[in-house]
Amino acid sequence: LRAKEFDLLLTLAEHRGIVLTREQLLNLVWGFDFYGQTRTVDVHVAHLRKVLSGSAVSIETVTGVGYKLAG
Repeated sequence: LRAKEFDLLLTLAEHRGIVLTREQLLNLVWGFDFYGQTRTVDVHVAHLRKVLSGSAVSIETVTGVGYKLAG
């Protein structure tokens, strides 16, 4: 994993089962508040899903809210 992918996975693991918004993830992982739209989180989540495929854990999308680690 690249550094930010690891940081994202760690953040989701630390908040396992809790839905985090894209804005919360940007603040926690990238260290800044972002008001607007960004695909950075989505791109990193997509890559992590590929890495995690076949494992007992997964990253779930909660439509209109954000992401959570499940499993």
